[in-house]
Amino acid sequence: MTHPYHPLFGREYTLVTYCHGWGNHRVYFHDDTGRLRKIPAGWTDVVGDDPFVVVAAGRSAFRVADLLTLADVIEGMQPRGRRGKARIASNVLR
Repeated sequence: MTHPYHPLFGREYTLVTYCHGWGNHRVYFHDDTGRLRKIPAGWTDVVGDDPFVVVAAGRSAFRVADLLTLADVIEGMQPRGRRGKARIASNVLR
């Protein structure tokens, strides 16, 4: 478990299977009681490092795609009359 805020951080488990479904990558493992559990694959070392994170080498806290998604979410929360008026990067392709 590599996610720093997960209660099982630092623990190692035997991988049962790795699946992709409904847009999510998941890993399945048996916990200490033998119960089959699943968690996002990104919280483990099963998947490789994100290429952006590797290239950024700690110099960037956010990926551009994630910031654009966040901007869309914030814009969607604005009252109808204010949507789209203050868009700074309207020429950025998504």
